[in-house]
Amino acid sequence: MSDQAKILFVKSASSEQMSAPEELCSLFDVEVAADWSEARRLMKQQCFDGVFSDTDNEAPKKQFFTDSFWVIQKLHQGVAILDQDKKILWANEQVNEWADCESVIGLPFYSWLDGGQWEDGYGCPCETSVAQKRRVSALYKVSSEVYFRIEAKPVRRGDEESGELLVIIHDVTEEQIYRQKLDAIHEAGVELSNLSPEEVFHMEVKDRIELLKSNILHYTQEILSYEKVEIRLVNQRTGKLEPLLSAGIDKEAAERSLEVGRESNGITGFVAATGESYLVEDVTADELFIESFTGAKSSLTVALKWQEQVIGTFNVESPEEQAFSENDTHFLELFARNIAFALNTLDLLAAEKSSATQKSIEAIHREVALPIDKILNDAVNVMERYIGHDPEVADRLKRILRNARDIRQVIHKIGQDMVPGEAMPAGATVDHHPKLAGQRVLVVDANEGVRNDAHALLERYGCIVETAESGGEAVYMVRSSVGSESYNVIISDIHLPDFSGHQLMLRLQEIMEQVPLALMTGFGYDPGHSIVKARQAGLHPNAILYKPFRLDQLIDVCETLVDFHRGVART
Repeated sequence: MSDQAKILFVKSASSEQMSAPEELCSLFDVEVAADWSEARRLMKQQCFDGVFSDTDNEAPKKQFFTDSFWVIQKLHQGVAILDQDKKILWANEQVNEWADCESVIGLPFYSWLDGGQWEDGYGCPCETSVAQKRRVSALYKVSSEVYFRIEAKPVRRGDEESGELLVIIHDVTEEQIYRQKLDAIHEAGVELSNLSPEEVFHMEVKDRIELLKSNILHYTQEILSYEKVEIRLVNQRTGKLEPLLSAGIDKEAAERSLEVGRESNGITGFVAATGESYLVEDVTADELFIESFTGAKSSLTVALKWQEQVIGTFNVESPEEQAFSENDTHFLELFARNIAFALNTLDLLAAEKSSATQKSIEAIHREVALPIDKILNDAVNVMERYIGHDPEVADRLKRILRNARDIRQVIHKIGQDMVPGEAMPAGATVDHHPKLAGQRVLVVDANEGVRNDAHALLERYGCIVETAESGGEAVYMVRSSVGSESYNVIISDIHLPDFSGHQLMLRLQEIMEQVPLALMTGFGYDPGHSIVKARQAGLHPNAILYKPFRLDQLIDVCETLVDFHRGVART
């Protein structure tokens, strides 16, 4: 048997020679067909490694035949010629390899593709190509791990159709799996954020976080096939990288203290500082790498970003070298965006719940604040007038005062419990005034709106606010508030129904060693010079509020008085 490739040479109609060119015969075992009809008959009877056609030009060079045959045979695409019955007249080596067959010539084309199905709603491109006389392609799924794109095109001889088809088969498995993974990542992102306000409302903050962590880990392992995972979130206030979740990571590594920084905090700290993805094919060659589990050999770390701000890091590791590619980097970056979006969505929904709860608590507070103040005012008024007549009555009145104050504190405590600090959107900031937390404030004004505003504005910062309508009530309230219940700040209008601001200060000085008083006036109007007289009597020079006052001015005056009288007390 000859070791030469067997070639079918098809003569042209104008050629007078009955043999193939000498150069071709010297290289291959050549069979000659007088025309394409005879060529089809011969191809059905014999197997050929290649088919060549004569031309009217000068005989082709030796190198032309050698190169052409080699290129077609070695193509990564499959190439085949089919007859009218869709049987293979000729195919290159790639088709034989895919079919796991020494030669597919003579076999029905789809015999080696059994068990698959056409994708995207398309059918066989061969039938369509013959019917429409044009090139047609379609996607064929052999299995979940093998996809071919098959193109069919009619073969023409001059102006006539030969009835044969040129078929080119492309292995598009990698491309299809890439697209499927992108689609799966997108769907996972939708599912991660698929929490309605109603669902969130019935979940505690801890439960919401646990649900999100569970979903992230599920999709990371199912879609991306990563088993060694660690996600950390940036504490924007401290710069620390706090663990959110980990899987397959050593406990010591998961609890390791890391901060945002290019140095001394491993790859995780570097990625958090720069926002750049970091791929390590061999961890032994990377000075930033800190091992997260014994035997780690490669890693990939990307940043979690929300609106260009780094809010965390996503790290995966593998016990194999070069386990991650540029495609993995792209996939993980996309998934990280989805996680950042889900975290922000969860924060917004939690904040929405928090806001609604806060409004409800404030509404309750607003409705009960002044009535409780009236109870306090009436109770101290009765105590002032009747105390000493009956000890039991005095004790009951004091109990009324305590209970009324307890009611207010219970409402305040419930509000704090129902609106946790965690329920804040990512990146949101809240003004904190720790100096005011727990400070007892008495506001004295005949205007109910001012008293209501005092409750609303100061209680949000943790102040315990009580109000009085007149100077006399204020004196009774101060006299009944001793020890731990004494007032840290007293804010009074300069024009009360019974006293001026100066007169109230003088009365308070009779029962308080230091009077933490601030005076309010409308548009600076003070015809009785009450502010000047009060300053002469010891009023703090910065303890003046001009109505309508701004919140920052109110807070500033309160903090000034708290600081000043703390300093006096220490002295």
